[in-house]
Formats: sequence, structure tokens, C-alpha cells
Amino acid sequence: MYARTKTFKNKDGSSRTYIQIVESVRENDKVRQKVVLNLSRAEELQEGSLDRLIASLAKFSKKEWLLAEAQKFMVHSAREWGLDLVFRHLWDQLGLVSILKSHFSKAKTYSQLAEAVYAMVLNRISDPLSKRGVVQWLNEIYRPDFSRLLPNHFYKALDLLCENKENIELDLFEHTKNLFALEVDMVFWDTTSTYFEGNGPAELGDYGCSKDHRSDRIQVMIGVVMTRQGIPIAHEVFPGNTSDVDTFKQIIAAIRKRFNLTRVIFIGDRGMVSKKLLDQLDYDHIEYIVGMRMRKTKDVGEVLKTGGRYKTVRGNLKVKEVWYDADRYIVCYNPAQAEHDRKAREEIVAKLEDKIKRDGLKSLVGNSGYRRYLLLKKEVVTGINQKTLQEESRYDGKYVLRTNSVLDTDQVALAYKDLWRVERAFREIKSSMDLRPVYHWKDSRVRGHIMVCFLALVLESALQRKLAEKEIKVEYMYLLRDLQQLKAVEVTLGQEQYLCRTELVGCAYEAFKALGIRPPLKVAELRDAKITGGDKQPEYYTPSLF
Repeated sequence: MYARTKTFKNKDGSSRTYIQIVESVRENDKVRQKVVLNLSRAEELQEGSLDRLIASLAKFSKKEWLLAEAQKFMVHSAREWGLDLVFRHLWDQLGLVSILKSHFSKAKTYSQLAEAVYAMVLNRISDPLSKRGVVQWLNEIYRPDFSRLLPNHFYKALDLLCENKENIELDLFEHTKNLFALEVDMVFWDTTSTYFEGNGPAELGDYGCSKDHRSDRIQVMIGVVMTRQGIPIAHEVFPGNTSDVDTFKQIIAAIRKRFNLTRVIFIGDRGMVSKKLLDQLDYDHIEYIVGMRMRKTKDVGEVLKTGGRYKTVRGNLKVKEVWYDADRYIVCYNPAQAEHDRKAREEIVAKLEDKIKRDGLKSLVGNSGYRRYLLLKKEVVTGINQKTLQEESRYDGKYVLRTNSVLDTDQVALAYKDLWRVERAFREIKSSMDLRPVYHWKDSRVRGHIMVCFLALVLESALQRKLAEKEIKVEYMYLLRDLQQLKAVEVTLGQEQYLCRTELVGCAYEAFKALGIRPPLKVAELRDAKITGGDKQPEYYTPSLF
């Protein structure tokens, strides 16, 4: 069916036009139009009744109704929302709003500067970019306060972060300690490095042992102090040519003084150990637990020769205490690892014997994996060194700790085991400390940039701690990805404006559950969504508590 017009002539020469609904029908093999309905005169219908008729009929056609309703509906934007909802909640819980404002208060735009710091931190978690890139990235995130930020706010904020770094860390430490009921009797020290996309600042930038395997680039060293729960409490920045041992020596005295800690046991891995360092710690009466280099330290060889009964601590972990030359050592033994080490060595020896039969002895000298098991005479292989094989068996499943603390042997072993957990957590969330891209050339800007990365590490560690407290097991990187899929959609329907959110995908809900907050409503009116001053958010913006 379709509409057509039919015009008739009046006696006075004028015309009148009617609108008809007709359909085509076939009669006697001919097609003709059959009038189904005479509506009315066209000029009368066009005065308004025709539009109402079309609108009322449109609801009986899905396609036409949708097109008609779409005229009333306008989508203005769809921007990322999930990461901001979660990490802003943690930001507030850690007191960072008040901390930053109190230290930025001398600046006229202190409120915007504090917001600029949060924006840079969120960007580090979401999509690390340069400061110019952050300005563009802000448009992709749904947070009304970001609209107040200008490029100069970010650079000024970096300078203030550098200037107030120690006081901010101290205040943040107090909030974090209370929020997570932290026991700060042991602290862990880990380091990383990053290189510059350019020359870098003259004071900090230098060539050194690159952990990124970029010895061709100028770099900077960063050390992070963590609690045994894996929460960062401080960081230090060193020139790029500083060794791990040197960074450790510089941080020890400062931490106890800065954070007013009556007793701290420093836990360090075997890469930090030197006789000079340990003697200095003993001299300063600083307690420590450190891993020893197993094959490069004479004391370790003597300790392993000492007999004694092992004490089972947990699972496969067994320990025994050994005193040697007035120093206290803890030998840790894992029977399952010992069996693995034994089999691995036997496989190497079997391959070595097979290779000797097939290729002869000369081909083995250059193989570092085989070399230590060979008997050499003037760089000529004379056979397999059975004495070395016997000595190697003493190390199977073992590692040795040295400590000057009065903790029980099992407590020492478990404390050092926590270091492994902290190091693993550090690697897992190292994306926050993935400092690149670094384009700054001023010392204060580089230090401010690293402070931003440290705050991002604090936030991510806090989220992981919350997940652990609720025993929520999720793959962290997938959780971040799923949160990024949560969008805020601003729409207009008729004369009303609304804020809608997309569905929660994957494990995104677990983040809200861990924090004890509800996701925003699926649809909320925007009539009250105005920033009324300061940092107050619209009512629909803040998730309600469980």
C-alpha cells in the first residue's frame, strides 16, 4: 500500500486535492489501484493532523518507529570511566586530596594542581604518555574536573611534587598505615632503572648497568621501599651509574629517621651483599636479613659444611641455624627443589658424556654450561670433574641467609620469603614504574615524573591489597583492561539529559566489590550534574557504598 493524491476541478475553476491510501491489485491479468481509504483534503491534513497520524502509525513499524524516536535521541560522548571510579576512590581513601592541597596551598591554583597530579597518575595506570599527550588523553576520560586543567598545570605540579616529595611520602605513609593496619617492622628494598628519550638532566642522567638492556642510553636509578605486605612507602632517585649496593647504603639511615620507626629490619637480596656493607650495618646496630651469594662467598661454603638438624617451618621449607666466625647464618632447604636440582645436574652430565662420545673433548671448552663440570689442563679437556659434581650437590635446594637480628630461625626464613613475594608483586605491577616515555631535561621535572610513577605504584598496590583482603583472585592486568571497558555515555532524549554507563564486562565488578562500593546507576539524570565549586562531584558520580 502507498499514499497518492487525487485532484478534482471545481466549477469555479479552482481545484481540490485529496490524499488516498491505495493498493495495487491484479484483476483479469491487469494491475489497477484500489482505493483502501480516503483520508481528507491535503491542505487540511497538512495543517497538523497528518504529522500526528504518521507518528501514531509509525509505532506499528519497527523501522519507522526507531527512525522517528532517533530524532529525539542524541549521544554526545562515550568516554572511559571505570579506572577513574576505582582509583579515585582509593585516592580519596589514602587522603591524597588533602595531602596534596596542603603542600600546594601556596599556589593560587592549588586545587587544579592537585587534580593535575591525579590525572598524571591515572594516565600512568591507564596509558603512559608524555605530558603533552596527557592533555589530549584527558578528553578520553569521563571526569568533569579534568576540564579545568591546562598544560601549565602539569609542569607546575611536577615541580611541586619534587619540592614536597619527602613530606608527601610521610603524610601518605600515615594514611596508608592506618588504612591497611600495616606492621612496619620490616621493610624491603628493590630497585629499577629507566633510560631517557634524549640527553636527560646533567645531575641524574648517566650511563650505567641498564636493567632494560639499553647500555647505549643515559639512565636514572630508582629505589622503592616496601612493607612486607607489598605497599610502597618511599622512593629514592639516584644517578644512572649508581650500583644497587650504593643505593642500599644511602637509604638505610634515612628511612628510620624520616618515618620515626623504632625498629626496622631491612631485607635485601644477595645482589646487595658485600662484607663492607654488612660490617657497616653491624657497626650502626641496624638489623638486617640478607641472602648470600652461594658460590662466590667463602663463608657460605664453610656454613654448608656444618652439620645440624633441620627444623620444618612450612611445607617444603626447612631451616637450621649455623654460627660461623661470630656471624649468624640460616640455611634454608627445600627437598622438592633439591630433587629438581639433582635431576637437572644429572641431565647435564648425561648430555656431556654423550657429547664427548660423539664430538670429542675439544668442542666442549667454549660451552659455559659444560665448562665447570670439566677437567681442564692448559685449555684441553681431560675428563669430567667428579669433585665439582660432588661439591655442587651440597647446594641442591638450599640458600643461605645472614642476619644480626634476634628473630627465631623460622621467622628469619619466612621474612626473607616475603621478599620473594614483594619482588614478584613489584614485577607484576612494574607497569606503574615503567617510567618511559621520559622527555624531561630538568632535574625537578624528572624527579616529579618519578614521583607520579611512585604514586601510581601506591594506588595499584592498594588495589591489590584490597583484592587480597577480600580473597578475590583475578588476573590484575585483565582487571585493568575490563575496567577500561566501562564507559560513561552522555545522551539527550527530548529535552532531558542523561548519563548512562555501559555493562560491566569480565571481572570489572570484582574491583568494586573489593572496595566495598557499588558501580554507578545504569542511567541517571544530568539535571543536577553541575560542578558547584571546588572538587565536589555531581551526585550521580560517586558510587554508593554497600
